[in-house]
Amino acid sequence: MHPEAASAREITGIIGEVPRGRHDLVIPTLQRVQATLGYIPEQVVFDLAEQVGTTPAAVFGVATFYNQFRLTAPGEHTIRVCRGTACHVKGSARILDTICRALGVASGETTRDGLFTVEEVACLGSCSIAPAVMIDDRFYGHVTAEGLVELAEAISRGGDA
Repeated sequence: MHPEAASAREITGIIGEVPRGRHDLVIPTLQRVQATLGYIPEQVVFDLAEQVGTTPAAVFGVATFYNQFRLTAPGEHTIRVCRGTACHVKGSARILDTICRALGVASGETTRDGLFTVEEVACLGSCSIAPAVMIDDRFYGHVTAEGLVELAEAISRGGDA
């Protein structure tokens, strides 16, 4: 079975479990879909709206109101640049700007090749190693703009994050 077919069946099952009229289950259902796929496809918005008996606009409103939801597929690697106070003071704005320019994306976007998604985050909780960046599940401290670009280039060449 093709992985996309398995995912589509799984998503259909998740949505199908929601009882009609249970608007209170929109958020938990979107969370389950995103945990499965990594994002919320547009069709899920329509299917879930039909299942709970509301409009697609209402479900879309929920999905766009909460920062936890993504409406586009994330890249293979996610670069999170901390913008908390300690990181800000130590130059994280420049780091974010430099990596976005180097990859040709804005914060919150994914590169055309699907390799990287860049995200600006409020705090990584790593103030002692500011400025901090997280790539996938790995923390990097005392990061420089140039060092982050070099790390992204190494990953692009097949290196590990």
